[in-house]
Parts: sequence; structure tokens; C-alpha cells
Amino acid sequence: MQSFIVEHHLDEVVDVYCGGPDVFNGKVKACADNVLTLEQDGKYTHIVIDKIIALWRT
Repeated sequence: MQSFIVEHHLDEVVDVYCGGPDVFNGKVKACADNVLTLEQDGKYTHIVIDKIIALWRT
């Protein structure tokens, strides 16, 4: 999934669903070492790729 995110979503704004109420939003800044990094309003969110259930462009 890491290579898919880098090839198709780098520098795009996405929503990331991790189950339950956990939905994260931001611009994909990096995806390395099994961690996705999103940026929104100057703040960064780091998500373990194994926890991602779905990801879509917003």
C-alpha cells in the first residue's frame, strides 16, 4: 500500500478511514517506513499504514 499511496496520492488532499470514528484528513506529505504523514493547517498526523481501512481523495 505504501508504494500505491506514493504513486497515486502524494501531495493530494485525502481522507483516511481507520475504523470507528477515526477519519483523518490532510495533504499527503510522505509515506515511508510503514507510516503515512498528512499535513493540515501546519500540523502533521502520522498514521501506521497497517491501520488504514480506506483512503480517498477529497
